Amino acid sequence: MPFGCPTSVRSLLATGLIAAALISTSCKQAEPAAGGPPAKGGPGGKKGGGEVPVMVAKAVDREVPLEIEVIGNVEASSTVMIKPQVSGELVKVLFKEGDFVAAGAPLFEIDRRSLEAQLAQAQANLQRAEALSRQAQANAGKSRATLQYLKDQSARYSRLNAEGVVSKEQNEQVQSNAKVQQEAVAADTSMIESSRAEIQAQRALIDNLKVQLGFTQIKSPISGRTGTLLIKAGNIVSANSTELLQINQLQPVFVSFAIPESQLSMVGNRFGKSKIPVFAVPQDGGATTEGLLTFYENTVDPSTGTIRLRATFPNPDRKLWPGSFLRVRMQLGTIPNAVVVPNQAVQTGQDGQFVFVVKEDRSVEMRTVTTATRSAQDMVISKGLAPGETVVTEGQMRLAPGMKVVVRDGRPAGKGAKGGGKGPGGEGGGPAPDAAPAENGGGEKGPGGKGGRGEGGRGDGMKKGAPPAAKS
Repeated sequence: MPFGCPTSVRSLLATGLIAAALISTSCKQAEPAAGGPPAKGGPGGKKGGGEVPVMVAKAVDREVPLEIEVIGNVEASSTVMIKPQVSGELVKVLFKEGDFVAAGAPLFEIDRRSLEAQLAQAQANLQRAEALSRQAQANAGKSRATLQYLKDQSARYSRLNAEGVVSKEQNEQVQSNAKVQQEAVAADTSMIESSRAEIQAQRALIDNLKVQLGFTQIKSPISGRTGTLLIKAGNIVSANSTELLQINQLQPVFVSFAIPESQLSMVGNRFGKSKIPVFAVPQDGGATTEGLLTFYENTVDPSTGTIRLRATFPNPDRKLWPGSFLRVRMQLGTIPNAVVVPNQAVQTGQDGQFVFVVKEDRSVEMRTVTTATRSAQDMVISKGLAPGETVVTEGQMRLAPGMKVVVRDGRPAGKGAKGGGKGPGGEGGGPAPDAAPAENGGGEKGPGGKGGRGEGGRGDGMKKGAPPAAKS
C-alpha cells in the first residue's frame, strides 16, 4: 500500500479517474473532428466558409430625365432701401415692422411746415414778378409809341430841312431824340424778358417746393415685406443719407445656383429655344415649387470652375424666403435607353468608380464604370455595364474579385425560424419548415425534441438523428 493510503481512499480515487475518462470521451464525441468538414446543419456548412451574404439588383434599361441637382439660394427679386429725400423731423410711421405693403402705400411722414413756408414765399415772389412784367410791358408799349412819333417827326424834319424850312441843327436834334427813344424801347423790351425769366424761375421754385412737400410723405416704391424699422418717429432725418427701412419683393423671387462649367453646354443648347423648368425643395422637406430658368452669367468663375444661373419663381404662397437654401433640380430633357443601377451599387476606388458584378457561378467581378448623371435614387452608367447584369448593392466591404456570394433574403441576420423545445443534448432541433438558414450557423430553436441537436441548431450544426451527447 503506497504512502500508507487506506483501501477506501484508493477506491474513491479509482472511481474519480474512471468518471473523468468517461466525461472526456463523451465531450470528444460531441465535438466534430478537428479540420473536418462542418456538419450540414447550419449555413456555415452550406457556405463552406467562403460565401459572402450580399444584396443585389439588376441593371435596367429605361428612359431617364436629364437633370442637374444642386443647392441654391433664394434672393428677393427687388430690394429697396428707403431713404428720405428731404430733411426734417420724422413725425409719423404708418406701418408695422414685418407688414406686407403694396406699391404706393404710405410709410412715413416728415414735418412739412418749413417747406410750406418756403412755398408761400415763392408764390408771393411769383406774383411780384408777374406785376413787374406787366409794368415792363406797359412801359415798353409807351416807349414804342413815343418812338413811332419821333420817327415820324424825324422824317418830316428831314424833308423840311431839305426844303430849307428848318435848320440843320433842328433836324439833327429830332433825329437824335428818335435814336434815344429807340434805345429806351430796347431797354423796356429787355425788362419784359427779364420779368418773364423771373416768373419762370419762381414757377420752377414753386414746382420744386411742391415736389419737396410730396417727399414729406414717403411711399413704398414696390410691393413687398418690410424689415426692421431703423429710425423711430421723433428723430431728425437727413435727405438721401438716413436709412429708414428695407423692403424685399417676394413675388416673384429669384433662386440662384451654380453648376459645373462642363454642364454649361447642355443649358446653352436649350436656353432661349424652349422653357427650362427648375424645381426647388426647401431644406425642411416642404412642397416642391416650380419655376423657370431666366438667366445665366456671362462668365465662368475661374476660382471654382462653376457658372451662376438664376431661376424665377412666382412664389404665390410666399414660402420661398430670401436668404434661405434650397435643393434645386433643373430638367434638361431625357436620356433614352440609359443603363441604371441603384446609387449604392457604385463605389469609388483608387482607379475611379466601380461596381461588383455577380456572374452566373455566383462569383463577383470588380468592374470599372463611367457614370453620367444621378436620377433620384439611381445612377446612370454610361460605360462599363450592360442591361440585365446583376450588381451588388450591399456588402461590398467584404468582397474581393473572385469571391462567391449568397443573396440575402432580407430576414434579420443571426435568426432562423423558431421551432421546438430543448432536448437533453442542447437547445433545439432542426429548422422549422421553410426556415432560411442564418448567417452565423443556425436558428434559435428547431422543432427537434428530445434526443439532441439537429439542423439549424446553434453553433455545432450536428446532423439530424445523431446520438445524444453524454452529459458532462
